[in-house]
Amino acid sequence: MEEYDIVIIGGGPAGLAAALNARHQGIERLLILERDKELGGILNQCIHNGFGLHTFKEELTGPEYAWRYIRQVLEQKISYRLNTMVVDVAQEDGWKIVTAMSREKGMTMLRARAVILAMGCRERPRGALNVPGFRPAGIYTAGTAQRLVNMEGYMPGKEIVILGSGDIGLIMARRMTLEGATVKVVAEIMPKSGGLTRNIVQCLEDYGIPLKLNHTVIDIKGKDHIEGVTLAQVDENKEPVPGTQEAYRCDTLLLSVGLIPENELTRGLGARMDEKTHGPVVDERLQTTVAGVFACGNVLHVHDLADHVSQEAAEAGKHAADYVKEAV
Repeated sequence: MEEYDIVIIGGGPAGLAAALNARHQGIERLLILERDKELGGILNQCIHNGFGLHTFKEELTGPEYAWRYIRQVLEQKISYRLNTMVVDVAQEDGWKIVTAMSREKGMTMLRARAVILAMGCRERPRGALNVPGFRPAGIYTAGTAQRLVNMEGYMPGKEIVILGSGDIGLIMARRMTLEGATVKVVAEIMPKSGGLTRNIVQCLEDYGIPLKLNHTVIDIKGKDHIEGVTLAQVDENKEPVPGTQEAYRCDTLLLSVGLIPENELTRGLGARMDEKTHGPVVDERLQTTVAGVFACGNVLHVHDLADHVSQEAAEAGKHAADYVKEAV
């Protein structure tokens, strides 16, 4: 069984920053495990700017921001494995046993003195919304559509309705417009948008895309493929107000209805969870209730800015390094 001082689960902005600071603290036996085919995480599909203002004092796109960290990881010769899915983390005699799967190596088990959880977050699916209707093609989460357009070169549709005004949804309203689609409306069930003000201005107002607050989708038309949706205003109990229905013809519905920290591994470890953040409970050292297991970035709580993720992850890297030094 391979042994490491620290195994970092996730090669996105959190995992990269944590690994780098652990190396700066003198930790040599480091390993990053990333399930995608390249390092960088979600930043690889975020081709818009707005990253790096705090960390690098300049405005970068997501891939540019990620590359700043990836380049340092390469320079520091920090080991990493791609296309590798971690399926379990367990404890054994003070060590953490990380079980990972990959096509290249099959199932491998790694022993680590400390583990840093940096798995990020996932989008809330349509199933959590209880929208009536069939399950036709043409419904995507905003992040899935972002990857399709920016990385796979595939355009989901031409007439778009977006449900939810999270930052990814706002950014995709602009992105789809720039690609020639018509974004008919962004509906938000809450009385205010969940996105940054700059994104409301730059992605909706600058392109004349209407934002309807206190509105939600109450019906989806189409059986094999989406043909349209019905919006309605909601009252203070989030119930549709009779007589406020509006029909919109569309071939694509994008869902931007919130993000959930990716914590199946954390729960499997037995770490205590925070009901408000949906992430693990941590102390001032970003250590979970399981000794030697640290958490940072969107796995801990959903951040507005990648810069804040990197700052927090660097702290986690330092504390994990301190833990390893104390354990040796």
